[in-house]
Amino acid sequence: MSFRISRRALLQATGLAAATLALPRSAMAVEAGQALPITSVPGAAGQAAVPLFDGKARATYIDFWASWCGPCRQSFPWMNRMQSQFGPKGLRVVAVNLDSQPADAQRFLAQWPAQFTLAFDPTAEAARRFGIKAMPSSVLLGADGKVIATHAGFRDEDTAPLEARIAAALGAS
Repeated sequence: MSFRISRRALLQATGLAAATLALPRSAMAVEAGQALPITSVPGAAGQAAVPLFDGKARATYIDFWASWCGPCRQSFPWMNRMQSQFGPKGLRVVAVNLDSQPADAQRFLAQWPAQFTLAFDPTAEAARRFGIKAMPSSVLLGADGKVIATHAGFRDEDTAPLEARIAAALGAS
Protein backbone atom coordinates (compact mmCIF):
# COMPACT_ATOMS: atom_id res chain seq x y z
CA MET A 1 0.00 0.00 0.00
CA SER A 2 1.35 3.46 -0.81
CA PHE A 3 0.20 6.94 0.00
CA ARG A 4 1.21 10.43 -1.05
CA ILE A 5 2.16 13.13 1.39
CA SER A 6 2.19 16.78 0.48
CA ARG A 7 5.40 18.78 0.80
CA ARG A 8 3.75 20.97 3.45
CA ALA A 9 2.71 17.92 5.50
CA LEU A 10 6.20 16.45 5.12
CA LEU A 11 7.84 19.66 6.32
CA GLN A 12 5.42 20.04 9.23
CA ALA A 13 5.92 16.44 10.25
CA THR A 14 9.69 16.60 9.95
CA GLY A 15 9.83 19.90 11.80
CA LEU A 16 8.00 18.34 14.71
CA ALA A 17 10.21 15.27 14.60
CA ALA A 18 13.34 17.42 14.56
CA ALA A 19 12.10 19.35 17.57
CA THR A 20 11.32 16.27 19.62
CA LEU A 21 13.82 13.82 18.09
CA ALA A 22 11.42 11.12 19.19
CA LEU A 23 11.53 9.01 16.05
CA PRO A 24 13.42 5.73 16.13
CA ARG A 25 16.71 5.77 14.24
CA SER A 26 15.30 3.43 11.59
CA ALA A 27 12.41 5.75 10.71
CA MET A 28 13.12 5.67 6.97
CA ALA A 29 11.95 3.60 4.03
CA VAL A 30 15.51 2.62 3.04
CA GLU A 31 17.19 -0.05 5.11
CA ALA A 32 20.63 -1.58 5.43
CA GLY A 33 21.55 -3.77 2.46
CA GLN A 34 19.25 -1.99 0.02
CA ALA A 35 20.19 -0.08 -3.10
CA LEU A 36 19.28 3.60 -3.32
CA PRO A 37 15.73 4.41 -4.47
CA ILE A 38 17.12 7.17 -6.77
CA THR A 39 20.53 7.74 -8.32
CA SER A 40 20.84 11.52 -8.44
CA VAL A 41 19.42 14.78 -7.14
CA PRO A 42 19.38 18.18 -8.88
CA GLY A 43 22.44 20.36 -8.44
CA ALA A 44 22.36 24.10 -7.86
CA ALA A 45 20.44 26.16 -10.43
CA GLY A 46 21.95 25.63 -13.84
CA GLN A 47 24.33 22.89 -12.68
CA ALA A 48 24.33 19.19 -13.48
CA ALA A 49 22.55 16.63 -11.33
CA VAL A 50 24.52 15.34 -8.35
CA PRO A 51 24.97 11.57 -8.24
CA LEU A 52 24.27 10.20 -4.78
CA PHE A 53 26.63 7.29 -5.43
CA ASP A 54 29.59 8.10 -7.66
CA GLY A 55 31.29 4.70 -7.73
CA LYS A 56 34.58 6.24 -6.55
CA ALA A 57 34.04 6.85 -2.83
CA ARG A 58 34.70 4.07 -0.33
CA ALA A 59 31.75 5.42 1.70
CA THR A 60 29.14 8.11 1.06
CA TYR A 61 27.27 10.00 3.78
CA ILE A 62 24.03 11.48 2.38
CA ASP A 63 22.36 14.08 4.59
CA PHE A 64 18.88 15.55 4.04
CA TRP A 65 18.54 19.05 5.51
CA ALA A 66 16.53 22.28 5.41
CA SER A 67 17.26 25.87 6.39
CA TRP A 68 14.60 25.84 9.14
CA CYS A 69 16.10 22.76 10.81
CA GLY A 70 17.72 23.60 14.14
CA PRO A 71 19.80 20.41 14.42
CA CYS A 72 21.13 21.03 10.89
CA ARG A 73 23.04 24.01 12.31
CA GLN A 74 24.96 21.51 14.46
CA SER A 75 25.35 18.86 11.78
CA PHE A 76 26.98 21.12 9.16
CA PRO A 77 30.17 21.86 11.13
CA TRP A 78 30.35 18.15 12.03
CA MET A 79 29.95 17.10 8.35
CA ASN A 80 32.70 19.58 7.42
CA ARG A 81 34.95 17.88 9.99
CA MET A 82 34.02 14.42 8.68
CA GLN A 83 34.79 15.44 5.09
CA SER A 84 38.12 16.92 6.19
CA GLN A 85 39.07 13.98 8.42
CA PHE A 86 37.79 11.08 6.32
CA GLY A 87 37.71 12.55 2.80
CA PRO A 88 41.32 11.58 2.15
CA LYS A 89 40.40 8.02 3.20
CA GLY A 90 37.53 7.84 0.71
CA LEU A 91 34.50 9.50 2.36
CA ARG A 92 32.18 11.60 0.25
CA VAL A 93 29.57 13.76 1.99
CA VAL A 94 26.51 14.85 0.00
CA ALA A 95 23.97 17.17 1.64
CA VAL A 96 20.55 17.37 -0.04
CA ASN A 97 18.62 20.56 0.69
CA LEU A 98 14.81 20.38 0.76
CA ASP A 99 13.94 24.08 0.86
CA SER A 100 11.37 25.10 -1.75
CA GLN A 101 13.03 28.54 -2.03
CA PRO A 102 16.74 28.54 -3.02
CA ALA A 103 17.26 31.84 -1.17
CA ASP A 104 16.44 30.11 2.13
CA ALA A 105 19.18 27.54 1.54
CA GLN A 106 21.64 30.26 0.49
CA ARG A 107 21.00 32.27 3.68
CA PHE A 108 21.66 29.12 5.74
CA LEU A 109 24.84 28.35 3.79
CA ALA A 110 26.10 31.90 4.31
CA GLN A 111 26.08 31.20 8.06
CA TRP A 112 27.05 27.51 7.96
CA PRO A 113 29.17 27.01 4.83
CA ALA A 114 29.54 23.52 3.38
CA GLN A 115 32.92 22.02 2.51
CA PHE A 116 31.26 19.05 0.84
CA THR A 117 28.96 18.34 -2.11
CA LEU A 118 25.56 20.04 -2.14
CA ALA A 119 22.41 19.04 -3.99
CA PHE A 120 18.99 20.69 -4.04
CA ASP A 121 15.60 18.98 -4.05
CA PRO A 122 12.99 21.79 -3.88
CA THR A 123 10.15 19.38 -4.70
CA ALA A 124 11.20 16.96 -1.91
CA GLU A 125 10.92 14.05 -4.35
CA ALA A 126 14.15 12.49 -3.11
CA ALA A 127 12.98 12.83 0.49
CA ARG A 128 9.73 11.04 -0.37
CA ARG A 129 11.58 8.26 -2.17
CA PHE A 130 13.92 7.78 0.79
CA GLY A 131 11.01 7.96 3.25
CA ILE A 132 12.54 10.87 5.18
CA LYS A 133 10.52 11.67 8.29
CA ALA A 134 12.93 13.79 10.36
CA MET A 135 15.40 16.58 9.78
CA PRO A 136 18.22 16.07 9.38
CA SER A 137 18.26 12.45 8.25
CA SER A 138 21.24 10.59 6.87
CA VAL A 139 22.07 7.48 4.90
CA LEU A 140 25.53 5.90 4.90
CA LEU A 141 26.50 3.96 1.77
CA GLY A 142 29.29 1.47 1.35
CA ALA A 143 31.70 1.26 -1.58
CA ASP A 144 29.13 -0.88 -3.44
CA GLY A 145 26.47 1.86 -3.21
CA LYS A 146 24.27 -0.15 -0.84
CA VAL A 147 22.87 1.31 2.36
CA ILE A 148 24.94 0.48 5.45
CA ALA A 149 22.99 2.52 7.97
CA THR A 150 20.37 5.24 8.37
CA HIS A 151 20.00 7.88 11.05
CA ALA A 152 17.28 10.41 11.91
CA GLY A 153 17.96 13.64 13.81
CA PHE A 154 21.27 15.00 15.05
CA ARG A 155 22.49 15.54 18.61
CA ASP A 156 25.97 15.84 20.10
CA GLU A 157 25.70 12.33 21.51
CA ASP A 158 25.08 11.00 17.98
CA THR A 159 28.52 12.02 16.71
CA ALA A 160 30.64 9.23 18.21
CA PRO A 161 28.45 6.38 16.91
CA LEU A 162 28.13 8.07 13.50
CA GLU A 163 31.90 8.57 13.28
CA ALA A 164 32.46 4.92 14.26
CA ARG A 165 30.12 3.79 11.46
CA ILE A 166 31.91 5.98 8.95
CA ALA A 167 35.33 4.73 10.08
CA ALA A 168 34.15 1.13 9.88
CA ALA A 169 32.74 1.69 6.38
CA LEU A 170 36.12 3.06 5.32
CA GLY A 171 38.00 0.25 7.00
CA ALA A 172 39.73 2.87 9.21
CA SER A 173 40.12 2.86 12.96
